[in-house]
Amino acid sequence: MIKTIDVGLQYGGRTLFNHADLVFSAGNCYGIIGANGAGKSTFLKILSGEIEPDKGEVIRDAKERISVLKQDHYLYDDYTVLSTVLHGNEELCRIMEKKEELYAKEDMSEEEGMLLCELEERFAEMDGWSAESDAEILLNDLGITNEYHYELMSNLSGDMKVKVLLAQALFGSPDILLMDEPTNHLDLETIAWLEDFLMGLDNSTVIIVSHDRHFLNKVCTHIVDVDFGKITTVVGNYDFWYEYTQIRQRQIREQNKKAEIKIRELTEFIARFSANASKSKQATSRKKLLDNITLEDEGVSSRRFPFVDFKPNREIGKDVLVVDGISKTIDGKKILDNVSFTVHPHDKIAFIGDDPVARTTLFRILAGEIEPDEGTFKWGVTTSFSYFPTDNAAFFDGCEDSLVDWVRSYSDLVYESDVRSWLGRLLFSGDEVHKKASVLSGGEKVRMMLCKMMLSGANVLILDEPTNHLDLESISALNDGLIRFPEVLLFASHDHQFVQTVSNRIIDVTAGHFYDMQITYDEYIERRLKKEQ
Repeated sequence: MIKTIDVGLQYGGRTLFNHADLVFSAGNCYGIIGANGAGKSTFLKILSGEIEPDKGEVIRDAKERISVLKQDHYLYDDYTVLSTVLHGNEELCRIMEKKEELYAKEDMSEEEGMLLCELEERFAEMDGWSAESDAEILLNDLGITNEYHYELMSNLSGDMKVKVLLAQALFGSPDILLMDEPTNHLDLETIAWLEDFLMGLDNSTVIIVSHDRHFLNKVCTHIVDVDFGKITTVVGNYDFWYEYTQIRQRQIREQNKKAEIKIRELTEFIARFSANASKSKQATSRKKLLDNITLEDEGVSSRRFPFVDFKPNREIGKDVLVVDGISKTIDGKKILDNVSFTVHPHDKIAFIGDDPVARTTLFRILAGEIEPDEGTFKWGVTTSFSYFPTDNAAFFDGCEDSLVDWVRSYSDLVYESDVRSWLGRLLFSGDEVHKKASVLSGGEKVRMMLCKMMLSGANVLILDEPTNHLDLESISALNDGLIRFPEVLLFASHDHQFVQTVSNRIIDVTAGHFYDMQITYDEYIERRLKKEQ
């Protein structure tokens, strides 16, 4: 259990939250949500003890083991994969190291012998004898197979490191598990595995920051909302929280509207009859009623919703794209193997699979950035595409252009007022439009790339993980915009709800596992599970 008492925090002169009195109990999973910059990750660090709040205190049971999903992918580069996972339980690792040190001694003192007995007893209590096999099972479940278990972390790809650090956080069923964006950079199947794993932690307190709506719906028993300068908890998953808050806001608005009408009626009566002797008692009575009427403060939310809408300049023709036998090898590994498919008008294709490099490589080939080793592809004459890469550094790093000039360079817009109008749709206003493109945050860069795509007028959109770095409000806006888009989409995303609601076709281009069906993602998952059974 973790308990916060009157916790508050300020950052840059702004109050992120105040008077946070919360209890996180065992057997529950808490999803922390809020707009970017609201203080979600900071609050998680307060709970873990990494940073101290400006006021209040956090109470934790000293006997309970806290596990935190590490964000530094280079922290364990000098460790083997298996050792990295075992370090999810630092006490266990210290005991193992001390035992090894004592057993290596030729002559052991009586005191050291007693210490060794105590260590062996504690080691057995912690189920230390099965620790390595438990860690190996976790790794294998996450797709990190036996041949990697004794590799140095420095030799692994970024995506594999993410899975190893996830295994480290989950190792040993910790009493308290804190995770910041655990689904980032995970494929959809690994996310599904993680959902099942977390739902099986009956005795743990799980606290998660996430922008993944499906994930929050699947695993959370409570939603913790960081907004309006405070932190509130609602029992239920994300969809329940959303419906509850919408109903609550409507009730407040309706109550305030009725109260305002009543205030106006009473004020008019008092002004009209307060000087009238025969009506003065009634006026006095109504003044008392007026003094007792209050409007409920609706507060100022930190949430902002961009407007995302893609309008193609022309309708797409019958011929869209034909991909024939494309193969590609990178660093001696075959990434794409004889990939062939035909894209038809109005297709919205989600590219999935275990290997994100395969999807990104295919998109880069189709966008003309790299050449395939074998095979061909041909775009239809009526097509025009706009490409959203997973790595957008080339568009922003070192760019000294203001946001206004950046948009001008990718559009036909001339007048600043027109550019401002477009930037305003993506939540850039006032002096923000004059800051340099190079200083934007990850989420701001994504919104600028979406602005570029919206202005392109393309009738084919290629999007590689477009929800990365976005808050829930921006993800929802993009989700709705792509559902409305009338032409062709080729995209990859680790967001289950995004894939399910946008796509009408699923393609897996992972080498050796090609799959192409005109079905939804949920149908694909159901068929795959039946096949595995």
